[in-house]
Amino acid sequence: MKIGVLTSGGDCPGLNAVIRGIVRKGIRTHGASFVGIRDGWRGLLEDDMFDMTMLDVRGLSGRGGTILGTSRTHPYESGGPERMREVMSAHGIDSLIAIGGEGTLAGASRLVREEGLHIVGVPKTIDNDLGNTDYTFGFDTAQSIATEAIDRLRTTAESHHRCMVIEVMGRNVGWIALHAGMAGGAHAILMPEFPVSFDQIAEWVTSARNRGRAPIVVVAEGFIPEGFDSQVADQGRDNKGRVRLGGIANYLAPKIEEITGIESRATILGHLQRGGSPTAYDRVLSTRLGMAAADLAQHGHWGKMASLKGTDIVSVEMSSAVDSLKSVPLHRWEEAQVLFG
Repeated sequence: MKIGVLTSGGDCPGLNAVIRGIVRKGIRTHGASFVGIRDGWRGLLEDDMFDMTMLDVRGLSGRGGTILGTSRTHPYESGGPERMREVMSAHGIDSLIAIGGEGTLAGASRLVREEGLHIVGVPKTIDNDLGNTDYTFGFDTAQSIATEAIDRLRTTAESHHRCMVIEVMGRNVGWIALHAGMAGGAHAILMPEFPVSFDQIAEWVTSARNRGRAPIVVVAEGFIPEGFDSQVADQGRDNKGRVRLGGIANYLAPKIEEITGIESRATILGHLQRGGSPTAYDRVLSTRLGMAAADLAQHGHWGKMASLKGTDIVSVEMSSAVDSLKSVPLHRWEEAQVLFG
């Protein structure tokens, strides 16, 4: 079997480890051959690919980014499925492994369901917002980077008796904010799932200051304050029509200072959370998911994806990853509030 591998959507720590796991398992166990498709669906539509061997994936487990490159090209652009069949036929490609998040897996699932293409998936996102998998690779790295940033900002905040507002990624869910905030000892954690008033934020910040602490506020980029209908910091849309998030910390810090009188500073971590080497946990998880995806392709389980359930890697429907957003549940929010203020 000849298998094409692509990475699509936002980059993520662990992508290279997935590619390595796929290629090593596919060649050593199944005798498969591989084609690396450059820049996601773009490479398949534009016939931009190369033969990929075990030499191409050596030493990749700890390397960030993706050797294949990525893009947000939609699979139904530039000729769509018909063009894909043409390119796959020309290269003798029997199946595809698509590594990506919500958009990638939704598109891949549709290509299987409506077009009969042979595709299996691997769920990827630092946001941890995909359904039917306990965690996605890249999330552990992102929360670890954010936690380290909180630790570093705390010392400078204490030196100047300031409040620090630290903005993390996550789009429309608060998993990174929740985990990094709890790990870093934040005095307030603000998430899209649970709107909070400025008065409540001020109360938590003031309580921390009154106990002699330098207040730490962790806010997810998609947080919407109570009483607002949309993100406060409107960044417009990208060239694919997706809302650009980021900047809520720059709005919150002066607001907190205005209400409490405590000097406040904002730090936006941004793409720092997606760069660099993956954690040991993400390296292992990525490798296992890649090996499982190679098995799915070999056995013809089209429309399936490798998924983490507990400590096991299992096979589930790709479509189930995007049926609904995996939000932070209420009981996790209530649990975290014990630590606030």
